[in-house]
Amino acid sequence: MIVHSLADLARARGALPGTVAFVPTMGALHDGHRELIRRAREAADHVVVSVFVNPLQFGEQADLERYPRTLEADAAVCDAEGVAVVFAPSVEDVYPRPLEVSVSTGRMGRVVEGAARPGHFDGMATVVAKLFGMVRPDSAFFGQKDAQQLAVIRRLVEDLNLGVQVVAVPTVREPDGLALSSRNRFLSEAERRTALALSRALFAGRDAVPDGVAAVLAAAQPVLDEAAKADPPLCQDYLVLADPATFDPVEPGHRGPAVLAVAARVGATRLIDNLPLEF
Repeated sequence: MIVHSLADLARARGALPGTVAFVPTMGALHDGHRELIRRAREAADHVVVSVFVNPLQFGEQADLERYPRTLEADAAVCDAEGVAVVFAPSVEDVYPRPLEVSVSTGRMGRVVEGAARPGHFDGMATVVAKLFGMVRPDSAFFGQKDAQQLAVIRRLVEDLNLGVQVVAVPTVREPDGLALSSRNRFLSEAERRTALALSRALFAGRDAVPDGVAAVLAAAQPVLDEAAKADPPLCQDYLVLADPATFDPVEPGHRGPAVLAVAARVGATRLIDNLPLEF
């Protein structure tokens, strides 16, 4: 069932007995989204998927306009995966008037990915909080590929007592290692070859974990440096080793979990990736 208005969503949600798992998306669904939906179906009686390209989390109008919109294909994926309700609102449904009150993600929203995309996490957290209020899920499923987003959402739920269980699902990758992303469709064959440096750098860093924090970054960075000389080149935004809960950089001698995260542009396409590590 596809619904567009808040009134239709409320009626559809009210007709779902038992527990409800929620998978918020911006559409252009791929196998990574399918895995989120499958995990959600295992955990709850019903699954609701939202398809909404949120303008608040785009810094550049051109990037917002370029984002793929494939609702018919997305609905077919959801139908095949047994989704009970697809919520596909318009911008006017979600933001019927200019916002006076919105979510601030504070320092967490201004570091690493937030420094590269000012305002992105505030816009993301605002729409997630609104969608949680609209859908009223018991649990919500998010991919680990957006590790900082996941950390921000967990803090959002904890700090605002939203009462939603946040479940992380491991990143789904292509056989060559490239993390699945809706933006991969924009890569030419040559750009895709260059983009493989992101996952190769992460895997190189993972192999160096026994030698400590400095060794991880020292192993990953040369892979990105080599890709910067490719045709087309990789243009690195950042490579960081951070605390997965706060995204503060980890210190030398760190013990426990960490996340190695990278972002770069290849041509006109910006990609992110990460690996969870344990020291």
